[in-house]
Amino acid sequence: MKTKKLTFGAMCLAISLLLPQVFHIIGMQQAGSIFLPMHLPVFIGGMLLGPIYGLFLGIFAPLTSFVVTGMPSADRVLFMMSELATYGMMSGLLFHQFHFSKQKFGALSALIISMIAGRVVYGIVISIATYIFGIPLGGIPAVIAATTTGIPGIIIQLIFVPTIVMAIVKGGYFDEVAATAKKA
Repeated sequence: MKTKKLTFGAMCLAISLLLPQVFHIIGMQQAGSIFLPMHLPVFIGGMLLGPIYGLFLGIFAPLTSFVVTGMPSADRVLFMMSELATYGMMSGLLFHQFHFSKQKFGALSALIISMIAGRVVYGIVISIATYIFGIPLGGIPAVIAATTTGIPGIIIQLIFVPTIVMAIVKGGYFDEVAATAKKA
């Protein structure tokens, strides 16, 4: 199982690097902030791999992308790391430890709660940087604007993340998650 988790985690990391590049290549400069492509593999990885893998995937996805591609920009990477780490950890905690995998709409519920938690953490970190350290990031209005800009990506996440997670669970790739979900 550990080999499967490492392999799937590496695949999620690779996808988190590839998806933003695809949007950038097709000529959409702000596609990352609109469609949030890096979030998809982090949510999926968190739910299927658990909170620890999800946490590290959320940290390493934006960090690796920054080192390899220069995106996200240096002034945004730490804030994205905090947000995505929260997404990965929370989705894993909810889906595994809190047994959302046993509920009919558990993947969707875990996703929504994780989305909210990640944006709250993002808001807190941006606020600390803006209001305490005086870094001109825009504070809470910038968080609201980022959330509004990302509505198409949020809709994509709400459609695809639960669908992909449940397909993988039902397919039995991760036997322990499938066994937990079948007990429901």
